[in-house]
Amino acid sequence: MSSAPSPGPSPALFEVQDLFVTVGGTEILKGVNLIVGAGEIHALMGPNGSGKSTLANTLLGNSDYLVTGGRILFKGEDITEWPTDVRGKAGIFLAFQYPEEIPGVPIIQFLRQALSARKGLDLSVLELRLSIMEWMKKLDMDPAFGDRYLNEGFSGGEKKRNEILQMAILEPELAILDETDSGLDIDALHAVARGVQQVRQARPALGALIITHYQRILDELTPDVVHLLIDGRVAASGGPELARRLEEEGYEAWR
Repeated sequence: MSSAPSPGPSPALFEVQDLFVTVGGTEILKGVNLIVGAGEIHALMGPNGSGKSTLANTLLGNSDYLVTGGRILFKGEDITEWPTDVRGKAGIFLAFQYPEEIPGVPIIQFLRQALSARKGLDLSVLELRLSIMEWMKKLDMDPAFGDRYLNEGFSGGEKKRNEILQMAILEPELAILDETDSGLDIDALHAVARGVQQVRQARPALGALIITHYQRILDELTPDVVHLLIDGRVAASGGPELARRLEEEGYEAWR
């Protein structure tokens, strides 16, 4: 009697396959390949102009970025043509490098609408406020924060903490952090990194792609894999030692 075949490997949480992207008629990404598994932290590093922000915008579904080749897969499903809102509902979260201000919209109202769209839940303001208060305590945020207008008058550190709060409340399966460390002082950087770790402790299966110029946030959030993006291609991948090498040697050796 033959034994039942063993199940094949489960699909990666997130996969970029041979991705080519053009912006304003100029080809920026030239065959990017990337795989992120559930529970993994991946870091994407590279100099200015290497295509990091183009990749982030493409993963978000920004219509200004034209995919001319390759695919983007999420949990084994091709999402290359999916609009931004559908990606968000499916469980993909993007923390922006420069979060937008939305005057007149309190954070708690924004989160209630976003959570309703993400999960189809119509939480009462009280239920959501209790959840927000719990996370604000974990993130060392002022409880009055939830009633402020979204990012209006926020410092750089407050904007980034607010992004982490959104990530905590919306419970995505994949988080893409686009230069979350940009413009932060050491204290704010520690606070943001602690926030990401708090979210990961609550959701161990969360996959994360951290796009950054610098080693310093990777000292706080030890990545499983580091990728180097040069001229629209992944030039190298390795462990945390690759990030340290880039910090010491710079990018010139890889150009």
